[in-house]
Amino acid sequence: MEIKFSCDTIPSVDEVIALYRDAGLARPIDDIERMQKMLSHSNLFVTAWHDDTLIGLARSLTDWGFCCYLSDLAVRDAFKKKGIGKRLIQLTKERIGEQSLLLLLAAPTAMEYYPKVGFEKCENSFIIKRKK
Repeated sequence: MEIKFSCDTIPSVDEVIALYRDAGLARPIDDIERMQKMLSHSNLFVTAWHDDTLIGLARSLTDWGFCCYLSDLAVRDAFKKKGIGKRLIQLTKERIGEQSLLLLLAAPTAMEYYPKVGFEKCENSFIIKRKK
């Protein structure tokens, strides 16, 4: 099975919705306008493809000099536990360079995953949650 990674391909909103649905990522996938806005305002996409199917995505917002927020990390269910998520993170880190830190908000179900792929848990963050 050949998996191709890309840092230059921006997937369509339909491809992303199909991926998030399959991966179980809690995003507003029934609101296409909101999903399109999320994609349009992101500035770093690292994708994984099997044939013509999007099987993995790291979607980020970065200033390219100080910080990068990894907003979404998703891998299709059938492709999980094959190192795809780890590779998406590695490629994201390569793209942002050594001067930028990489941060994220983890879903409760992923709290054990992120330390395994190089993230350190932080106690110095704050959040104002969205209303919907």
